[in-house]
Amino acid sequence: MVNRGPNWFGITAMCAIYWGALYYWLRDELSSNGDDQSRALILLATSIPYVAFVMWGTMTDLPDAVREVPFVGKYAKAYSWFAIVIALAYWGWVDKAAFGFLMVGVALFGLGTGLALSCLLYSGEGKSRLYGLKRLVDVYPSISKPEGHVRFNQKLWTTTLVLIIYFMMTNVMIYGLSDTTLDVFSSFRAIMAGASGSIMHLGIGPIVTGSIIMQLFSGAKIIQLDLQDSADKQLYQGVQKILVLIMIPIESIPQVYGFLDPSPSLILEYGEGWAGAVIVFQLFLGSLLVFLLDELVSKWGIGSGISLFIAAGVAQSTFVGTLSPLPTVEGAPLSFDNPPSGTLPMIFYTLRTASNQQLVSQNGFEMMLLEHANPIVALISSIIVFLVVAYAESSKLELPLTHGKVRGHRGQYPIRLVYASNIPVILMAALLANINMFTLLFHSHPTLSTVPVVGSNGIWSRSEWFGSYYEGATTPHDGFAWYSSMVNGVGDWLIPLLNQSGDAHGHSLGQIMTHVFVYVFFMTAGSTVFAKFWIETTNMGAKDVAKQIERTGMQIPGFRKNPVVLERILERYIPPVTLFSGAFVGLLAAGADLLGTVGNATGTGLLLAVGIILRTYEQIQKEQAMEMHPMLRQFFGAE
Repeated sequence: MVNRGPNWFGITAMCAIYWGALYYWLRDELSSNGDDQSRALILLATSIPYVAFVMWGTMTDLPDAVREVPFVGKYAKAYSWFAIVIALAYWGWVDKAAFGFLMVGVALFGLGTGLALSCLLYSGEGKSRLYGLKRLVDVYPSISKPEGHVRFNQKLWTTTLVLIIYFMMTNVMIYGLSDTTLDVFSSFRAIMAGASGSIMHLGIGPIVTGSIIMQLFSGAKIIQLDLQDSADKQLYQGVQKILVLIMIPIESIPQVYGFLDPSPSLILEYGEGWAGAVIVFQLFLGSLLVFLLDELVSKWGIGSGISLFIAAGVAQSTFVGTLSPLPTVEGAPLSFDNPPSGTLPMIFYTLRTASNQQLVSQNGFEMMLLEHANPIVALISSIIVFLVVAYAESSKLELPLTHGKVRGHRGQYPIRLVYASNIPVILMAALLANINMFTLLFHSHPTLSTVPVVGSNGIWSRSEWFGSYYEGATTPHDGFAWYSSMVNGVGDWLIPLLNQSGDAHGHSLGQIMTHVFVYVFFMTAGSTVFAKFWIETTNMGAKDVAKQIERTGMQIPGFRKNPVVLERILERYIPPVTLFSGAFVGLLAAGADLLGTVGNATGTGLLLAVGIILRTYEQIQKEQAMEMHPMLRQFFGAE
């Protein structure tokens, strides 16, 4: 065991980053004289006791007499923190110019700094520094696990109810939102499982981003946790939940104070700062409800909440894109130039009403095939994606199993071609979405654009390296963000290639093909990496599977009944299949994006939806089997 002491280098660096950022924020006021300078010094000094309070709350235990007080003791620190945040909010209400600094600089980033310093100050033997947050994890509110077996009907109804609530939330629009807003996730809307302008605007973004950060840190051994150990795994999951709550305001605040503009009436009533806070609060509430619903499905329902939300959103958009009879341009009557928006109604309407001259000389066939909002080629590619995913999901390697004590009792353990499921693709797509979001913020956001190097208006600006955007656009047209962005359909690459001309943004054929190659490479390599991390964090590795098989009394014929022997055999199959499945699914998702789909669901979104639906169906079958044969619950590790 290694005796850990405080990491003074990390502590110094963290303090320098945090208070250096605050100084940069208040640099103009601090360099002036008079009331502005005094006010800035007071604001800066406020952050010190706040961070100290967060550290105290994280690193110390309350007296037993306080903790035993009903309804108060266990959450006394949380109540105190809320009281401080409310006091800061009241200060911001009185002094509206200080609102942003108090709520973002102190309350939010001060919280993150205090938690980071608590980890860096942790001392102990051989454990991860994340154990510095264990007191916070222990009192974190969450959905309680069922104490016993949850019947299949109850799981099914719980899952159905959660889906209904999800669709209701996508139709609850944000109060006080301006009509002139930009959706920074517009290209990844299907994958983010949200609805633009609703309280589900962020979708699953914060949840997935928190998971990405934890998996990258765990895979890179920055956080040294043994996920085979129950205590370490519980801490890992608890810290991930805390990180999700921090990511919600981190993703919502820059969007609100840059792109999700409040309506003029709301600004007139509350002021610009507080009008934005009203929208941030609604986004926070929506994202928190999504987080709790995901946890509810995981513990009381069937499958994963995140996966179900993605599948539901993609299925809805695909259905509408295929069958919608409404005109392509809303408010205008149906015509040859404005046919129905759905693929099938568009085909029937155009062939029934258009003349031969219109079909031939006015490019009617080309419009139906390639240029319509939901063209025929998109429908064909959607069908191809469905068939390929269905075939891949059904492909598997089956290891024979026999019972050591019951002669003639045989079974099989299937190792799927898509062993890591679709989660690695979700994580990689979310990573690319976050790259697009932050490059857009640093390019166009009034405040973040002034950051040195990465900001478009900052000193030593190199923002064109990271990503460039046209005014009012949410998709990049140059830089790293463009080369790594989603290739959405044949219009982005095939048509320019066939015409031997650049695209609408002036990119050469070489740049377009480089864009295609970089995107395919990122999706393939990234999904492979996340597949490896995912297997390690979900008890799907060779060691855990060997324990599952050994617990049921089964063994592989011709080998001793020993978990070490089983693990050694499974090591021949599971790691290679994991890497292959990650690369295969990533390549398949990228290929689907190149072809495009109906309903603007994106190829990645449709691939995920098909895989999720098939997995959910199999999960339902497994739950039914365990309900009929209780002994199977022991094999799958169910309660």
